[in-house]
Amino acid sequence: MSSPATDDRATLRLQWARHALGNAAADLERASTDAGFRSYWRSVGAAPSRIVMDSPPDREDVRPWLRIRDLLEAAGVRVPQVLARDVDAGFLLLEDLGGPTVAQLINDANADAHMDAAITQLLRLQSLALPADVPVFGEALLQRDAGLFEEWFIRRHLGVELDCGDSERLELAQRRLMDNALAQPRVPTHRDYMPRNLMPVEGGPAVLDFQDLVLGPIAYDAVSLLRDAFLSWPEARVDGWLRRYHARAAAAGLPVPALEVFLRDADWCGVQRHLKILGIFARLQHRDGKPRYIKDAPRFLGYLDAVVPKYPQLAPLRELLDDTIKPAFARMSA
Repeated sequence: MSSPATDDRATLRLQWARHALGNAAADLERASTDAGFRSYWRSVGAAPSRIVMDSPPDREDVRPWLRIRDLLEAAGVRVPQVLARDVDAGFLLLEDLGGPTVAQLINDANADAHMDAAITQLLRLQSLALPADVPVFGEALLQRDAGLFEEWFIRRHLGVELDCGDSERLELAQRRLMDNALAQPRVPTHRDYMPRNLMPVEGGPAVLDFQDLVLGPIAYDAVSLLRDAFLSWPEARVDGWLRRYHARAAAAGLPVPALEVFLRDADWCGVQRHLKILGIFARLQHRDGKPRYIKDAPRFLGYLDAVVPKYPQLAPLRELLDDTIKPAFARMSA
């Protein structure tokens, strides 16, 4: 059931959209979900369709999104075009980039072309000169990410309280993963650069969900793209794409380390990210009532099985996974 405040916002949104569109008969329908407090609405009743972004000022200021969008556009990154704006009211009129994302279109036959285009946009993003006040993906953010796995996946989802030995193993592994991320060269980092946030349009793919851009480890976005939260590829193919990214990044003058170091860094960033996402997906189920995401947990555990045993330094995490996490997950899945 909607509240009076919700109804008032819907009325205000429609009035603003009709004015921005110059069409008093236009209507709006929901275009997407899962965007924090923002919502997206597609215009209907006249062509071409447009997208209204509704970002209630008391819940989510639209200015940070606009700022990053403008920075990316200036660097040649394909981003949604803004056709009208009322920043104080929290409304933007955007071009309609269409329905399917790269995640919905990519397959074995076209994956190389899609990944190559995505890498082109990523290299432009990583070459961006950021203002000094853009946040750094440093110790504080890494510590917050690390806590999600234990709090939400281990404790809340699996119902496991780690004993002293397991707690020490997890803490040691997380510390090594964080130290690796902190030691990498820093570049502009999207933090969720994956096919689900890419739209296959001319001059693209267009990049979405970029408002949390930070200065972070150079391997992070590449591994987010190639070891995606929602799509899996054979490890040999991922390795080939990572090598392709490395060669192109080096040619573009980005501060990538030697290839073997980069491949290790990508592996370790992937482990750190997959642990975090397991925590986020568990939180989406238990706090937010969105259970569909945690169904991907077996794939994430498969990612970890493929990478963690390769590195003796991550043995504490392998032991925790083998002795505690996977048995508890198997019991609850039985």
